[in-house]
Amino acid sequence: MNQEESETERLSSDLALFLSNPNIKSCLADGSLNLSSYASTIAAELSTLEHECIDIYRENHEVIQHLRKDMDECDLILASLQEMLLGFQADLGGLSGDIQALQEKSRTLGFQLENRKGAQDQLRNYLSRIVIAPSLADRICTGPVDTEFILAVQELEKKYQFIHSQNVVHSQGVKPDQTPSGNEMKQHITKLRHRAIGRIRTYFLTTIQSLRSPKTNVRMIQINSMVKYTPLMEFLQDAKIEIYNEIRNVYTESMSMTLYALFRTYAAQLSLLDIEIASRKDVIAVEDSALRDVWTRVNMSKRGDAFCLGSRWEVLEHGRGHGDSNSASSQVNDTSRPILAHVALNEKMKYPYEVIFKSIMMHLMDAVTNEYIFVRQFFQEHGPSTFPAILHRTLNLLLEQLENYLFNCYDCLGLLLMIKLTHSNKRIMRERKIDSLDHFFDSLTNLLWPRLKTVMDKQLRSVRDGDVRKLGAIDLHAHYVSRRYAEFTCSILQILQKGTRGEDVVIQASNSYQHAKSGKHTISTLSKSVGDMSILEHDSKSNDDPNSGVSSRNLSMEKAKSQGSSPRGSAGDLLLTDISTLQEETIFLLQRLSESHSTNKKRIIFLINNLDQIISIFHERKVSGKELNRFNELLMQQRELFVEEELLQTFSKMIAFVQQTEQHMNRPQFSSNTSTKAAAEGYKIEVNAQVVEGLVRDFATNWKQGIEQINRDVLSFFANFRNGMEVLKQSLTQLLLYYTRFQDIIRKVWRSKPPAFCKDLVSTSVILAEIKKYALAI
Repeated sequence: MNQEESETERLSSDLALFLSNPNIKSCLADGSLNLSSYASTIAAELSTLEHECIDIYRENHEVIQHLRKDMDECDLILASLQEMLLGFQADLGGLSGDIQALQEKSRTLGFQLENRKGAQDQLRNYLSRIVIAPSLADRICTGPVDTEFILAVQELEKKYQFIHSQNVVHSQGVKPDQTPSGNEMKQHITKLRHRAIGRIRTYFLTTIQSLRSPKTNVRMIQINSMVKYTPLMEFLQDAKIEIYNEIRNVYTESMSMTLYALFRTYAAQLSLLDIEIASRKDVIAVEDSALRDVWTRVNMSKRGDAFCLGSRWEVLEHGRGHGDSNSASSQVNDTSRPILAHVALNEKMKYPYEVIFKSIMMHLMDAVTNEYIFVRQFFQEHGPSTFPAILHRTLNLLLEQLENYLFNCYDCLGLLLMIKLTHSNKRIMRERKIDSLDHFFDSLTNLLWPRLKTVMDKQLRSVRDGDVRKLGAIDLHAHYVSRRYAEFTCSILQILQKGTRGEDVVIQASNSYQHAKSGKHTISTLSKSVGDMSILEHDSKSNDDPNSGVSSRNLSMEKAKSQGSSPRGSAGDLLLTDISTLQEETIFLLQRLSESHSTNKKRIIFLINNLDQIISIFHERKVSGKELNRFNELLMQQRELFVEEELLQTFSKMIAFVQQTEQHMNRPQFSSNTSTKAAAEGYKIEVNAQVVEGLVRDFATNWKQGIEQINRDVLSFFANFRNGMEVLKQSLTQLLLYYTRFQDIIRKVWRSKPPAFCKDLVSTSVILAEIKKYALAI
């Protein structure tokens, strides 16, 4: 059945092959193909091909035979190879067992090698941590103390810590110091460690000894010879705390003495540069006898160094100065940097004490900053144990020197500048995050404020108790008291406003300032008191004057009294109160001085010149506020009085007539409440026509000469042309106003028919033109 199916399938495939021939397919389609003839044709072709093949074989018979022989030989060779491979297969079957045995043995040897390497590493690590190399011992015993010595000590300390550690357990549960080798090396390591401690102690004590008489900068010794060896101090702190404490104590004592000697020498050198700005005689209202030098007999009334600030405010600046920073001279003159004492002495420079004070404080702050950083780095201290002990002696020295200076200090401006400097320095140290000088700055403040109060009271007493007969010659010009007062007040207000990058001035108050006011204090006891903090506001937004640059504020003294207590407040507030008191006392003194003149006009002229001088100085110093406003008001009042006095001297009759007539016309019957009918009919005013005519003709004849006389008087009385121009303008304006009122009276009296002398009235435009000529001339 299967054979039949296969024959069928073969037949089908043959038919498909025939049909694939396009010629056969076309013949089958049109029926032109004869299968019987086609079969015979095929049979004939096959027979032909068969005969051709036989002929080819016969022609190549030898070649075919040779190929047959080669194939037989190949079969023999392949058979032998097969036999050989079968032998190899049998041999390899025996070797596989040997290979497995070798693999197992190799794994065992690998485990053994790994264990031996682990044991070797542990032994090597153990030996390296306890055995002392000869080079290590040599560096510690005889080598110089340098970086290699530090590394050797650190390595030795590691060995020491390892062999004494109770937490490290060797193999078999044995600790390092319980092994024979560990027990032996423990003694050697301990002995070598003691040797290292001794050498470190000797090195640091020798280095610290050099600080007592340094041949180079102390900071360089600290950096190059101590800070660089900080790991050795860490080693001592763990190895021998007694030696560490000894070195720290020796350093504290040595550095304390060094800083004390340096600042004592520096302060002594700077004391030779101090220039006396003010003495006990430098008060605002000083007696005439004190103004004359005993030896030269030269009048010193114009001396104002103690009252004029000048460029002294530059001491509050903290930026670098101008000029060549590499020049020694520029460094000497630059108050933003400490004074080079030897250069200043060679150049014979002189400085106000506040510059010397600032220089010392700058050195102190730099030294404290350096020392603070060094102590934290070298001793690894963050507490106050060492640092205050180093500074104690030096700070006491500076406080004592300042206290001695203040006994004979009468320089208010210098004292206030030093107070501002102290506050600024305190803020600088806080920015550096060092508060160790806070108590010192508080002590400085508590010394400076009481002395400032004492000197301020002396100035106040000089003005309040000033004897007019002893204050020198009094003429119409400005008195030296007004100049001194103006310079002094402006200087204080400028100091309060300047400095510290334009910020509000924070000044520390102290209870001792109150005690100083009552005179119940000594400087030594004042340093114990600590005051409050307050803010003095001095800015351009003062309520006194919206355009003011420097101003002050009042204290409510009555409010304090009403509360049943003495007036209290910050020291700065009390200082401003003293300034206000000084202003009023100065005004009273000028009034007393003016009374020395015989006439009221001269008194007025004297006051105008003095008030004008005060105002001019305020403007020159760019100081404004309630003080300036007060003097401006007084000046305006005195100018008005002078104008009346001056006009009465030349035009007294006309002015008297105008005033009397206007007073008569202002009576009730001439008031605006009069009835309309009465006003229409008018009231007859009793006026002497001859008197009026005389006044008209007299004014027409003499008015130009009168204006010229006023001009001459103003130029002779007032040296300040600006002030004179204002007085002249106000005088001539008032004259024109009086004459206009005089003409109004004439028009009111003779409404219907003006008298004949009216043609002699001078036109106001003519008078105004003449006034403008004088104004332009000035």
